[in-house]
Amino acid sequence: MKILIVDDESLARQRLRDLLADLGETEIVGEAANGSEAVEKTNLLKPDLLLIDIRMPVMDGLEAAMHLQSIENPPMIIFTTAYDQHALDAFEVNAVDYLLKPIRKERLETALKKARPITAKQLKEVNRSSDEKKSRSHISVHMRGRITLIPVQDIIYFIADNKYVTVRTAKEQHLIEESLVSLEEEFSDRFLRIHRSSLVNTDYLLGMEKNTAGHWRILMKDIDEKLVVSRRHTPQVRRWVRQ
Repeated sequence: MKILIVDDESLARQRLRDLLADLGETEIVGEAANGSEAVEKTNLLKPDLLLIDIRMPVMDGLEAAMHLQSIENPPMIIFTTAYDQHALDAFEVNAVDYLLKPIRKERLETALKKARPITAKQLKEVNRSSDEKKSRSHISVHMRGRITLIPVQDIIYFIADNKYVTVRTAKEQHLIEESLVSLEEEFSDRFLRIHRSSLVNTDYLLGMEKNTAGHWRILMKDIDEKLVVSRRHTPQVRRWVRQ
């Protein structure tokens, strides 16, 4: 079994290395210090299983695991954490395996023997039930057979078109298979709906103007494109611009 160890603390990674060496019958293919690195190294190293910490900078373990569910053969996941029992209730209810720090060799051995794939539904339920529920820091897209992570702060807008949503940054655009409704719910603190098919990052919203047909459009930083504001959403967009 090929294993990728993911933890922002070097001592914790070494502890797992030592325990795995004692157990044998595993191959450690690499290490990562946060969830973003874990996704990148999974692309390259194709591990069978990730031993991944939950609380980490840049991207936590839960979000990284959610991104990895979109690949064709996602690795198995075992979370490692210092959470107390109350915070772990959501993991137990949704049958998501975890190891409580400090990790004991016997517990690690048991977890490895029963390791199994985790579904995206399980991970979403854990996130929904967690006391620390939060929105993703990145959106994952597929490019040339691998996952690429786009920081949400770099996304200028989302536009829905049939079953796909266009993700636009200053330099590029991608298609993802997520609903605009779910994206609006998750990122309501950052994105503003301007049309039934459009969400705009308020950090990039400069103002409004009318075109020759009398329709309101928004002006955005970093791109020349101007998106139409629907009549229904014009009042709230104007309020935001005035504020």
